[in-house]
Amino acid sequence: MMKLYYSKGACSLAPHILINELNLPCEFIAVNLADKKTVDGKDYLQINPKGAVPALQLDNGEVLTENVVIQQYLVDTFNAKNLLPAVGDFARYRTLEWLNFASTDLHKNFSPFYTKGVPAEVLEQIFKPILLRKLNFLNQHLANHNYVMGAMFTLPDAYIFVTLTWLKVIKMDVKNWPHLDRYFHEVRQRPSVEKAFLEEGLH
Repeated sequence: MMKLYYSKGACSLAPHILINELNLPCEFIAVNLADKKTVDGKDYLQINPKGAVPALQLDNGEVLTENVVIQQYLVDTFNAKNLLPAVGDFARYRTLEWLNFASTDLHKNFSPFYTKGVPAEVLEQIFKPILLRKLNFLNQHLANHNYVMGAMFTLPDAYIFVTLTWLKVIKMDVKNWPHLDRYFHEVRQRPSVEKAFLEEGLH
């Protein structure tokens, strides 16, 4: 059985949701990122020397890291063309474009707010305006799309949704963006998301 190493509410929630979307058997193992220990006391650095989550241990013992790679591996391995079109279909690259946006434009720009020692004025004057521009762009896009690729939930939606759960860190409310608000609550109601929240002890 696969094992997904995660930290509660972190970006590892995205592949957690995806595994539930695919209805795959998987063991979910919590990691304390502060001391790099798993919930059962193992040294997480022996599993993933980078010390970050997620990490996916496959049935053959191989460990795959990096969020977007894990997600692509899962949908390609289990032939989930509804979540990521096949090679040769240009829609595949549009879907990956949005997955990359989630990782580099959203996740990356939330990171300073989780980094100790960054002065509050730097967060407010430099990083917050950058992040707000990204959120405004996404809100505008969702004015005409149920999900980022259109009518159907696809691979990047899980990751984008997870980043939106972090808005509370910067003391922002998703309700400030009406289309993001609608999108956020629609994704939140998916059974795969509800199951992941229960499994991670989120609310």
